[in-house]
Amino acid sequence: MHRLISQTLALIVIFAFAGGVVAAGNLPPQSSSQSGVTVKVTPRGVAGAAWEFDVVFDTHSQELNDDLLKAAVLVADGGASSTPTGWQGDGPGGHHRKGVLRFKPAAASPATIELRLQRSGEAAPRVFRWQLR
Repeated sequence: MHRLISQTLALIVIFAFAGGVVAAGNLPPQSSSQSGVTVKVTPRGVAGAAWEFDVVFDTHSQELNDDLLKAAVLVADGGASSTPTGWQGDGPGGHHRKGVLRFKPAAASPATIELRLQRSGEAAPRVFRWQLR
């Protein structure tokens, strides 16, 4: 019985490190500050039927009118990209916005993911990158 339990635990550990995606709780939040606007992104869930990211915008200098469904893209392993399937949160306007951005999961288990946000008036997208395995 002890041997069976040990073998089962070993298989779980091997699966977790060999092919599993890192749990969202292990992925740190990331922030980007430029043009007077701070954006903080925290992976909420990157496994299962929907991948979710908490997104917070903060500024004191301009209205936050970003359309996250158009401004965001999720890129897996530097190649395949997908657009959001939903945004649940504050609408455009104001100086503080927060919500949850949802995507369909990547087709394969990627090693890295990038959330890119292209804000109006900014030359390059803001890139938030996580190593999954």
